[in-house]
Amino acid sequence: MAYIDYVSYDDASPALRELFDKYKSPDKAVPANIVRIAGYNPKAMDFHVQFYRAIMFGKSPLSRQQREMIAVVVSALNNCHY
Repeated sequence: MAYIDYVSYDDASPALRELFDKYKSPDKAVPANIVRIAGYNPKAMDFHVQFYRAIMFGKSPLSRQQREMIAVVVSALNNCHY
């Protein structure tokens, strides 16, 4: 559970709704909580998602599986459930 309230889709500004729509999951769900927390600053949220996608899906000597394993270990070390 985050200490920062999430911005709901219904309460989102037009700019934020546009980003929520842009970054929805394939099943059309609002973006993950980690992204929704950044909803108070839509520009930061947009950069966050772009940064994440570059790290996790961009060209790298690490495989996608290796990147996910690193993310899991770092999250566990930080007691983060994301």
